Amino acid sequence: MTATALILPFDGHHPEIAASAWVAPTATLIGQVKLGDGASVFYGAVLRADVDVITIGARSNLQDNVTVHCDAGRPVVVGSGVSVGHAAVLHGCVIEDDCLIGMSATVLNHAVVGAGSLVAAGAVVLEGSIIPTGSLVAGVPAKVRRALTNEERSELKDNATRYVALAAIHRELAQP
Repeated sequence: MTATALILPFDGHHPEIAASAWVAPTATLIGQVKLGDGASVFYGAVLRADVDVITIGARSNLQDNVTVHCDAGRPVVVGSGVSVGHAAVLHGCVIEDDCLIGMSATVLNHAVVGAGSLVAAGAVVLEGSIIPTGSLVAGVPAKVRRALTNEERSELKDNATRYVALAAIHRELAQP
C-alpha cells in the first residue's frame, strides 16, 4: 500500500503543488499553500495555510517535522533555494533566497531573514526582526553574530541542491 500526503482544501482554497515538487506521504498541506518547481516537503511536515498564504519557492526544502503557519495579514514567504531544517517553525515570516534555517529554529511574525543567511539550530528570531543579507544568526533571542563568508554562502546553495536530488530519490521510493 502506498501512502499519500494529507492535502486538504480550506475555505475554498486548495494547495497548489508544482508538478516537479515532492511532498512526503506523511506531510500535511492545508489551504492556500503554493509549492514551487523542485520544492520538497519531507516527512511529518505541516503547512497550515488556513488564514493566509504560504508560498514555498523553487528548489526549497522543508525537512522532517517542520511546521509552517501564519496569521491573517501575515503570510509566510520562503524564497528559492532555502533549506528549513528538521523541526523548525516558521510563522508569518519571510525567508529570502538561499538561506538555511537550522534544526528546531523558530522564525516569528513579521521577521525577515535576508538572502544567503544562516539561522543556527535552536535560534529564535523574534517578531519583527530584520536579519541582514548574508548573516549568521544564533541564540535565544537570535542575534547577528557575523557575516557569512562567500564559501559559507555557497555551501547554503549546495545544501539546497543536494535536497533536490534527495527528494527525487524519495519520490522514486514512494512509487508503488
